[in-house]
Amino acid sequence: PELEQVISEVAEHHSDLDRDAIRRAYAYAETHHRAQLRDSGEPFITHPLGCARIAAGLGLDGTAVEAALLHDTVEDTTATLADVEATFGAEVAALVDGVTKLSKIHFDSQEEHQAENYRKLIVSMSSDIRVLVIKLADRLHNMRTLAYMTKPKQIQKAKETLEVYAPLAHRLGIHSLKWELEDLAFATLHPKRYSEIQQMVNQRRPDREAFIDQAGEILARELEDVGINGVEITGRAKHFYSIYEKMTRKGKEFNEIYDLTAMRVLV
Repeated sequence: PELEQVISEVAEHHSDLDRDAIRRAYAYAETHHRAQLRDSGEPFITHPLGCARIAAGLGLDGTAVEAALLHDTVEDTTATLADVEATFGAEVAALVDGVTKLSKIHFDSQEEHQAENYRKLIVSMSSDIRVLVIKLADRLHNMRTLAYMTKPKQIQKAKETLEVYAPLAHRLGIHSLKWELEDLAFATLHPKRYSEIQQMVNQRRPDREAFIDQAGEILARELEDVGINGVEITGRAKHFYSIYEKMTRKGKEFNEIYDLTAMRVLV
């Protein structure tokens, strides 16, 4: 059922979708990964499927979603790139090859300027932007299941996420991905601070939601008065890492941070 949800989501953005090609990619990945388990004990296929779901949610096309399903087959199973190309075509194979090469880059430096070098390297190796987005989806799914790794591995992955992958998501303008990557990494690296901020944000949630509703109504009326109709106004709480960053950067306490709410106006 989850695969069919992925297919439906891709079809919403791409009417010319080859649904069977995605089903074939899933079957191929499931067969090749069958003997493998995740650290959580789940079948390995849950990872490429989770990755494909994130990719579909970001609006990627069917070819990229096939590649997301297949992205670990060449590196982790008996499948070869030539076989992937023969079965799914040159475009899918090129994306899988790109993601496989990116997976071989390991960020192991504490220096901030080194993080920038890693980011440049990753961008220069991604000849097709979809390779980078699949890699970000791969990292997000791994971050969501980080709890099953050893503590040192969790810390290493969280630092890499914060210093290399979240800034790449920011540069691509994929903010939902950036926020989640940052918050997952923050929760791993500073669990106590994370839970304090989470608690304080939740305490003020009713006030904030009331404020967003009121401000949204006023704004919608003002826009209507000047002839801008059909506006979609949404509000959200700032994500936890951005609040922590601001507190750290400005040396302020939580109660001194006032912009805990963001509003988005789509016209």
